[in-house]
This record gives sequence, structure tokens and C-alpha cells, in this order.
Amino acid sequence: MIFTIRNHRVVLDADLAALYSVPPKALNQAVKRNESRFPCDFAFRLTTKERLEVVTNCDHL
Repeated sequence: MIFTIRNHRVVLDADLAALYSVPPKALNQAVKRNESRFPCDFAFRLTTKERLEVVTNCDHL
């Protein structure tokens, strides 16, 4: 569940949401509403290339 992307250890929103038993949409909304509570490097968007690599390597996406 932990990937290395851009030299950062990363847990995808879908996996993190599953750990907390919430839908990924709810997790993303909570992060967006409470940005000041999270460190600036807590979340970032994958590029199209990065997303394709993760989907290729991760069966449940």
C-alpha cells in the first residue's frame, strides 16, 4: 500500500480511506476543507504518467 513517488513514500487516497472505513470522496473532501491542519506535503496530485504507473502496479485500482 506504500509507493515511492517523487522520492516520497505515498499511500493512495483509496487505501487511506479503506484504513479509516470511509469513501475516498469523503476523505478528499475532509482534507480539502481542513487544509490548514495538514502539512503542506501531505497530499499532491499525480501526473497522468504517475497515475498510469500506479494503476499498472496496483490491482485494486
